[in-house]
Amino acid sequence: MAPQPAALVRTLTRDQGREMARWADIGAALGIEVLFCEPHSPWQRPTNEQTNGLLRRWLPKSTPLDLNPLRLSIIEDNLNWMPRRLHNWQSAADIYTQLSRSHR
Repeated sequence: MAPQPAALVRTLTRDQGREMARWADIGAALGIEVLFCEPHSPWQRPTNEQTNGLLRRWLPKSTPLDLNPLRLSIIEDNLNWMPRRLHNWQSAADIYTQLSRSHR
């Protein structure tokens, strides 16, 4: 996250996964607040749940995740460049580009 414009990295919301065991170190290193979701409360992390649903288009449940980097890159590009109603039919990549230009 270090190369991101600081104005775009303000908080991080974690759930109960082990990958965030050092959440305090991550928050301190980035200088941001780390927020917590309650267990079994997917409505507290809607973007994560929406993204998981979109990922299922390419990676159905039980798909082994030891994928070819090229395949992962294709999935990443599809997600990042997909127009979203939430963004007035712009892609997440378009929104990110606009925001990062205005905060550099």
